[in-house]
Amino acid sequence: MPVAASLTDAHGIIAIAAAGVAVLALVGCLALALGLRRMRRAQRVVLGEHGEGDLVAHAARMQEAFEALRDYVDEAAARLEGRVASVESALRGTLTHRALVRYDAYNELSGHQSMSIALLDEEQSGIVLSCIHHREQARVYGKQVHGGRGELELSPEEAEAVRLALAGGGNAGDDAKDPA
Repeated sequence: MPVAASLTDAHGIIAIAAAGVAVLALVGCLALALGLRRMRRAQRVVLGEHGEGDLVAHAARMQEAFEALRDYVDEAAARLEGRVASVESALRGTLTHRALVRYDAYNELSGHQSMSIALLDEEQSGIVLSCIHHREQARVYGKQVHGGRGELELSPEEAEAVRLALAGGGNAGDDAKDPA
């Protein structure tokens, strides 16, 4: 039987059709192999060069690592909050209010050489120092202040220094009134 006759009969047509389907299946397998190769290359990028396991296991490890990181950050934040609270507590004891009042204690027209300075903390406690200058001598006095009030009675200049310190005035300088 000639070859051309065998291709035109039913068996030949089925054989040609089967060969065509086989070629299509081979092309499909090659396309799938290339796609799998690209996917594995992308997976190696995610997992690293020596990545073992599959993408699902890697995702589970990543989830565990993120949870551990979150726990560490929470612990660090708690430690920082404790440190900030202790620093804030310590800062309450620092000098946050201060003022200086200059005046002429003896009305000698020698300038405003006497002064009272208030140094107070956040709780409005601290000291008031007064330095009274006279032509031949100078005297220094100190009084404690608690809650904005002197333990001993404050002179008008000392009270003014405390008032200015608590008001945030700072330095009364030559603007202060003479106590006469």
